[in-house]
Amino acid sequence: MISAVCWVPKGIAKPLPDSVEPPSQEEIQELLKLPVESGSDDNESSEEDNNSEEENEGMVVETNKSKDAVAMALAAADAIGNKSVEFPRELKVDEIADGLKELDMEHYDDDDEGIDIFGNGSVGGFYCPSSDMGKYPSAVDDDEDEIEDMTIKPSDQIIICARNEDEVSHLEIWVYEEQTEEGGSNMYVHHDIILPAFPLALAWLDCNLKGGDKGNFVAVGTMQPEIEIWDLDVLDAVEPSIMLGGVVKCDTSRNIAKIKKKKKNKQAATYKDGSHTNAVLGLAWNSEYRNVLASASADKSVKIWDIVAEKCEHTMHPHTDKVQAVAWNSNQATVLLSGSFDRSIVMMDMRAPTHPGVRWLVPADVESLAWDPHTDHSFVVSLEDGTVRGFDIRVAVSAVDSEGKPMFTLHAHDKAVCTITYNPAAPNLLATGSTDKMVKLWDMTNNQPTCIASTNPKVGAVFSACFSKDSPFLLGVGGSKGNLHVWDTLDNSEVSRRFGNFRPQN
Repeated sequence: MISAVCWVPKGIAKPLPDSVEPPSQEEIQELLKLPVESGSDDNESSEEDNNSEEENEGMVVETNKSKDAVAMALAAADAIGNKSVEFPRELKVDEIADGLKELDMEHYDDDDEGIDIFGNGSVGGFYCPSSDMGKYPSAVDDDEDEIEDMTIKPSDQIIICARNEDEVSHLEIWVYEEQTEEGGSNMYVHHDIILPAFPLALAWLDCNLKGGDKGNFVAVGTMQPEIEIWDLDVLDAVEPSIMLGGVVKCDTSRNIAKIKKKKKNKQAATYKDGSHTNAVLGLAWNSEYRNVLASASADKSVKIWDIVAEKCEHTMHPHTDKVQAVAWNSNQATVLLSGSFDRSIVMMDMRAPTHPGVRWLVPADVESLAWDPHTDHSFVVSLEDGTVRGFDIRVAVSAVDSEGKPMFTLHAHDKAVCTITYNPAAPNLLATGSTDKMVKLWDMTNNQPTCIASTNPKVGAVFSACFSKDSPFLLGVGGSKGNLHVWDTLDNSEVSRRFGNFRPQN
């Protein structure tokens, strides 16, 4: 499934991303020497028996390592191109020596004497003429082709997908070409990033964590309490650039002896200062205060992070249940919305983070929030019951009862409306996506929503949809089938008729 999608602005990504240095063989060997963590009390006696048998058989190289160590070693080996690494349970030193002697690696590069591998051009041999037609493609040609394939052009659009497939979680970085030489569009996966946990939320940000003006990063919220921030301009990265919050890591060498004692008396996890203590369900980057990131969590809290300082600046508890979504007001950059399973939306101003804020009640769990980018006073919320409601904050602020009534209530879908997004260029154009597998476009003029287009993008239940800022009528959609779909909404005649004049001019 694809749980979240987001676009990267044009021209931000490096034309040719950097590559991380692969680990050395010495580093891999160090990883393999990590101590073994015993699994359970029932296995302790059998492990002791195995150890005694190994001692009787003679000197062996221990390879029964912890799961984490083996996984790290496999990843490291894969990074240096060794895709056939095996880890036998027992490997005797004598067998290793015999194998190396047979391979005779010291003379591996020596020229073979007396052997004419390709013949001399006569019958029975292989002859390659000196003309260009007979030349094999050179390594230089292969390198040039690979560089061309990996180069991101300024005209390319980039889409990030948070995907889970066969219990493997990762980010996919797609390149979308609007106009190809053959005509039409094309898209493909440029590279991917393996994640340690199921991804739930994404937020692209350009605050450069490595110094300088701007960067190309994505924040990822997962089923774990930490927030990972990855550099999208680095290939084959095995760890994020920074991690906000999370569980305090134990020193394995010091604590391995205490594992048996702790198994019978499990202790609560120890979290870093300011960390969430449950899954991170929503993220929002502040495009004006570029070092600021907001997060929503199943631990019922909303947090404000300084990603440069790598610390939590404020923690708010405006809700009594899981907080599903957060959204910054693009026209009033200090104003933040949060929506929760407690069936309420709260508006807070970070200039007064201790203030309880303004609250609106809704009849179902909140799924998604979106500020209208063309005004500074209205927003929409999508709910689990299939409805969408619009609010004007001026009504709530001026009313004695802060539980202001909505400007409109729209029965948009038959099932939960998981995602809602405004078009960044065309005022009053709104897109909704639902677990009923449909994506719909709405004309919101005068707060009287009218459905002007709908489609089944064949992605299953729709979990995420987002308009591109550079090509604002392109809508990226992801869902339960794991397919990424890009819909050019101007292909619909009614959308083109109503909003075609907002098409960007090349």
